[in-house]
Amino acid sequence: MKLKKRLQNGEAVVGSWINTASPIVAELMASTGFDFLTVDVEHSAVDLVQTQALFQAIKAGNNNCAAMVRLKGCDYSDTKRYMDAGAAGVIAPLINNADQAAELIRSVKYQPLGMRGVGFCRANNYGLKLQESVETANDETFVCVQIEHADALSNINEIFMVPGIDAAVIGPYDLTASMGITGQFDHPKMVAATEAILSACQRHSIVPGIHVVQPHVDEVFRRYDEGYRFIAYSLDITMLTTSCKQGLYEIRKKLNAD
Repeated sequence: MKLKKRLQNGEAVVGSWINTASPIVAELMASTGFDFLTVDVEHSAVDLVQTQALFQAIKAGNNNCAAMVRLKGCDYSDTKRYMDAGAAGVIAPLINNADQAAELIRSVKYQPLGMRGVGFCRANNYGLKLQESVETANDETFVCVQIEHADALSNINEIFMVPGIDAAVIGPYDLTASMGITGQFDHPKMVAATEAILSACQRHSIVPGIHVVQPHVDEVFRRYDEGYRFIAYSLDITMLTTSCKQGLYEIRKKLNAD
């Protein structure tokens, strides 16, 4: 079942983030069973050509894993190229007002919902399935906004009223930074902010999402209990770093004891 349909049915989905440009990592992570994998082109050096290769690797690893992209912004000329590369969905950073949300929808959706251009590309099998793609893409493409600035909190209702938004993910680091409490996730301001976002999602029938950056399974369970259903579990570079550090710590602890 498509990711968007599963979320509409109230299911929880669990994915992860890709910051490396390695198709091997993308294929391996997909094969483990993630519901989605998001290529991060905002905070990594991954470019458009590499992103398309990563999308292909994700599909090779698991055809049921949704290949998504965390965009650089919501610019039309940039966003439509990632859609044409085959993105099953987009996550747009720093959506702070309704105009930015509308620009995102305009870039992602074909007419009459948006202004996405039509051309032969990977998304439509290089023209072989052009008509089918145009007819189904608007319904199937997953659109998620990131709420990660104090301005977005002030405009949350207007943002969520823009037609076509499926989910919202909290950007914890940028959100705390905009409030002058960088990285203080337990600060009362941040707790109040996350509660306000979750409440707004519920009011507007937007799927609430969150990125559990550190690979802590218990936090995933806690976030699920709080109501989040679109959950990103860590990212490739962080899981690799954590595994290396933990392994080396145990090895050196044992070697130094002997």
